[in-house]
Amino acid sequence: MTERAESPADDTADDTGRGAHRGAAPGWRRRLAVRGGDWAFAILGLPVALLGGLCAIAVLYAGVLLSLTVVGLPFVALALLGVRRLGAPQRWLVDRLLGERIEEPAPLPRPAGVLARGRVVLTDPVAWRVLLHLVLRLPLGVLGFAAAVLLPLGGGWLVGFPLWIRLLEPGPRTTGWPEFVAVPLGLVLLASAPGAVRALSGVNRRLARVLLGPGRAQQRVRQLENARTGLIAANTDRLRGLERDLHDGTQARLVALAITLALAEDALGPERPPTPNPSAHADTDRLRALVTRARGQTDDTIAELRLLTRGIHPVTPEGGLGEALPGLTATCPVPVDIRLDLRQRPEPAIEQAVYYCVAELLTNIAKHSGARSAELAVRAADGRVRVLVRDDGRGGAAPGGGAAPGGGSGLAGLAERLAAVDGVLRVDSPPGGPTTVTAELPTAV
Repeated sequence: MTERAESPADDTADDTGRGAHRGAAPGWRRRLAVRGGDWAFAILGLPVALLGGLCAIAVLYAGVLLSLTVVGLPFVALALLGVRRLGAPQRWLVDRLLGERIEEPAPLPRPAGVLARGRVVLTDPVAWRVLLHLVLRLPLGVLGFAAAVLLPLGGGWLVGFPLWIRLLEPGPRTTGWPEFVAVPLGLVLLASAPGAVRALSGVNRRLARVLLGPGRAQQRVRQLENARTGLIAANTDRLRGLERDLHDGTQARLVALAITLALAEDALGPERPPTPNPSAHADTDRLRALVTRARGQTDDTIAELRLLTRGIHPVTPEGGLGEALPGLTATCPVPVDIRLDLRQRPEPAIEQAVYYCVAELLTNIAKHSGARSAELAVRAADGRVRVLVRDDGRGGAAPGGGAAPGGGSGLAGLAERLAAVDGVLRVDSPPGGPTTVTAELPTAV
């Protein structure tokens, strides 16, 4: 009897076939599998969808009826404010049950004036999108409940239909076409329920993502803000590393060089009276003069390097503005009355911007204002930092010019630097003074 030798190709084909069969079952299981949150959302979402849909329809109906009356627009504005708040529980439900994280839209602006606020509310795209979501959720909630509850109940009833007929009509009876059709139809309904629930859950996720989250423009703004925050943090860390390298490396070596020169100067000793060898005496005096000059230049370099490192990273992480600003005002030649109310510590990038702002303004006062006294007030609370610098100088400062005619204060560059961290600079400097400069920044970028 001849035996057939199995080749590696046969083994590979057999393994591939078995792998295909093994992979087919999980694929079908994935198609039929439904998360428990999807079932819960389909069942629990019905009353929420009914309530929200009825509220949305009532708002639209009443708004149309009252649009021609005096109370029409105020009613619609108040209704939109309420509808905007209804988006929060909808986002929470989608997050908890469907696993779709929806970002919260930006808060509604609050301009000054009743008419301006009413116009902002009536043109709020977030409220109108939430209203549309509530309207669309009504039929989707009904369909989801039907797919999660009615389809399985109907399928189970049809599968057991022959048994129900036997129980309801005892005795001999012929088997008709309803018994033959009911069981396959019930199995089809039972098999289609998971797919229907999954499909409706996907629709609800996409609907919530589009209508309950921030708009595309707002998402783009948030992406840019996050990118800017990352860049600012990276630049701050890089500058902090540069400051640390200069302080611990270059400055330490310069200090050691200054000490060495001081020791060399001491070793040369004081000037001596003339000796029989005037050339040697001249060489010693020249060497002493060169060492003294090198020591002076080294001391000046160390002082400039300290100022440079202080400018790179002026605010220490431990002390913050509470320690940095008093030291800054102490170096100003004009007496400065300082008041600090730092209830909330800003982020490092904001601290850097505030320190730079105060330093620039105090420098302007010392160079251009001719002031005899100045005032500095810094308040950090409720997510905002407010800086006020006032002097009794000659005035005439402008964002594009100096503190006095012909003086260059760099206020335009300072305003641009503050704008990079969402800060605003305001200058009030009439001719003859006084000059008041106010800067407002967020505590976090």
